[in-house]
Amino acid sequence: MRILIATPEAVPYVKTGGLGDVTGALLSEFRKHDIDASLILPLYRTIRDSFTLYRTGRSILIRMGGASFRGEIWASDGSSDPQAYFVECEEFFGRPEPYGTPAGDYPDNAPRFSFFSRAVLEACIAMEIRPDVIHCNDWQTGLLPLYLKDHYRDFFRKTATLFTIHNIGYQGIFPPAALWAAGIGRNYFHPEAIEFYGKINFMKAGLLYSDLINTVSATYAKEILRKEFGFGLEGVLRRRKADLHGVMNGIDYDEWDPAHDAAIPARYGADDLKGKAACRKALLKETGLTRPNSPLFGVVSRFSSQKGIDLIADAADELVGLGISLVILGKGEAYYQNLLTEVAGRNEGRVFAKIGFEEELARRIYAGCDFFLMPSSYEPCGLGQLIALKYGTIPVARRTGGLADSIRDYDHLAARGTGFLFDDFTPAALRDAVKRALCLFIVERRRARVMLEGMREDFSWQKPAGEYLELYEKACGKVSG
Repeated sequence: MRILIATPEAVPYVKTGGLGDVTGALLSEFRKHDIDASLILPLYRTIRDSFTLYRTGRSILIRMGGASFRGEIWASDGSSDPQAYFVECEEFFGRPEPYGTPAGDYPDNAPRFSFFSRAVLEACIAMEIRPDVIHCNDWQTGLLPLYLKDHYRDFFRKTATLFTIHNIGYQGIFPPAALWAAGIGRNYFHPEAIEFYGKINFMKAGLLYSDLINTVSATYAKEILRKEFGFGLEGVLRRRKADLHGVMNGIDYDEWDPAHDAAIPARYGADDLKGKAACRKALLKETGLTRPNSPLFGVVSRFSSQKGIDLIADAADELVGLGISLVILGKGEAYYQNLLTEVAGRNEGRVFAKIGFEEELARRIYAGCDFFLMPSSYEPCGLGQLIALKYGTIPVARRTGGLADSIRDYDHLAARGTGFLFDDFTPAALRDAVKRALCLFIVERRRARVMLEGMREDFSWQKPAGEYLELYEKACGKVSG
């Protein structure tokens, strides 16, 4: 089976969030087992400046609206089976960031990713590649299944598409004029097609025209069928319920393992936890927190309402009053950055907040904290809790999406579990979960058992990669059938 993963980002080339981790790690798992799989991405400036790439000698020309745009196809290496292909188009991708600047999204994101979706198909034709399946990821590739069925079916008669929803809260919604630039007829501008409250919706196109759909945890696959989680697309998803699947993300344990992590002060593992104490001591010194014996909670997050930053800010003073210390790292909406800076300012020595993202500091937080907070309003999968578990840092999280699927709520009577879950999206519910965690903190023997249970969980990519292969086979069966 030949697999082409079309994605707007993937490690190691470019990453703005979990999507980049997932697509890059999935490809790595496939190729580890000699499965014929490759990535295809836009050639952003940051990739061009950071990696040595190879010309394939193939180019494409795509007419969009009243103009034509040329794309050059590059590869990650000079072999006949490169790990990744890249679509170069300076007008669209020669920019500092993939999607926008701190001031907002690029205003031409609709034609940029319309071009990319068509360019994936045109590149296949130019290089005479006929994938068995094209794995599309998020709204940036949402038009690809529509193009394949409407414009390119002759070449791709035996090619199936799988569309993965990484976060349904980001849909790619644009004014109707984007239809013209995308080269899509007005016959698609109605509620049963890609029209969405008077605009066009790229993710809706992916949901309607792909052969199969999946999202990144079993619980989230159920949640997005409901109005409170579906962001207006729950009706479309209910109509395609039989084609909707949940595949839990994994993490790459070659990348995330405290036994081999060079960024942390001391290495440790489930067979020897002594190094974690050294990591904790070093983190307290680095952050200037002054209560060495208090429970240390960490946050590594994008700052947005989805991530429950409001709950953390609202509960912080009371949590500090209960005796905890808090280390926060992340960036995002200016409102939340300012809010957390204020929280840290009035709790000096108790709360440390770093605005920005530093991967090595993130690793030191995962390794050095006792507990890890993820009070998300919704969480399709979440990677932070998977990393925290591996690093022996006990998660405290809201029972939603992948958090519910990956954390076993601690039972004080049975003394078993891997973390603490709460249901209501309120500061009070978060505080109650933290109080439950504090009861565990004071019983060192039980706390060590919970840490070890979490560290021994297996969230590697082996199982999800196998599930994706099963979905590819099922999608191909729909095409051949």
